[in-house]
Amino acid sequence: MKLEERVNAISALGNYLKELDEAAKSGLFLRAANENPWFTKESLHLAWQGILNFLSKEKLTQWTSSYAFTDGKPKKVGLVMAGNIPMVGFHDLLSVIIAGHRALVKPSSQDSALIRFIIDSLNEIQPELGRQVAVVERLNDMEAVIATGSDNSSRYFEYYFSKVPNIIRKNRTSCAIISGEESLEDLLALGDDLFSYFGLGCRNVSKLYVPTGYALPTLLDAIQPFNQLLEHHKYRNNYDYHKSIMLVNGEPHLDSGFSLFRESTDLVSPVSVVYYECYEDEAALSQKLVANEEKIQAIASWRGQYPRSLPFGTLQKPELWDYADGVDTLKFLSGL
Repeated sequence: MKLEERVNAISALGNYLKELDEAAKSGLFLRAANENPWFTKESLHLAWQGILNFLSKEKLTQWTSSYAFTDGKPKKVGLVMAGNIPMVGFHDLLSVIIAGHRALVKPSSQDSALIRFIIDSLNEIQPELGRQVAVVERLNDMEAVIATGSDNSSRYFEYYFSKVPNIIRKNRTSCAIISGEESLEDLLALGDDLFSYFGLGCRNVSKLYVPTGYALPTLLDAIQPFNQLLEHHKYRNNYDYHKSIMLVNGEPHLDSGFSLFRESTDLVSPVSVVYYECYEDEAALSQKLVANEEKIQAIASWRGQYPRSLPFGTLQKPELWDYADGVDTLKFLSGL
């Protein structure tokens, strides 16, 4: 298939998913939640809307316009997917299909129902394009690999897939920079970056940089609408556990009533905990961010004013061209 035909087929998939009736969608979401108890109705809806945002013909055309694809010479590309948030591996799958290659998909056991449904839907809408995708138990005979996992699993991936072109993704997290100029509405938007998907995604903010002397209770007041997180038993268990540890150890912290804020130089905080660190000036802060750039997925700041940052509330709304780890997936695939 030519690129234009692939774009048309994928946009047709988007229309199909958009028009899926509520009963079918509810059944699909229930199967997904049975695989992964972190996949709540709210999280699934957020991820679903993100996928639909990807699949418009206009955005697909804009995304692919900067690349040169060699039609007729498809490669077998293995995809090892993560399962921390719903359909987190979809962008890689879409990239392989739009580039004209064949995808050998190994879904996470924590997120297979959604991915399989999308693949089945594609096969129903456009069988020729659907034949480019196969769900596999083991990756054999692949000619390239895109694998996502933890820092530990990445070492295995780097060894196992060393003989083929690859993209190996490791643990990353995101951070936010508070200037002190934010309104309560701005800080509430930051809450989306902190707490969407319970903070489990690499685009979730787990670390705040705040100016010295900043009144953190202002932020804690602004994010109170997110206190419904405690209704989820796994999140509450994390909150209760980390709160008890901090109290027993006498660790200074602030408690919003549903999340804990502790000063730390670390980047990655546990579920229900947000780390913060004070900065004196932007020059010193910039040096710190550069030193940690290989571990930072995205940066949020007030109105996106900090260089290379995005406005508060937008980290979980990436566009097609916002590549994970800053690695241009389509450039990699078009060069195979």
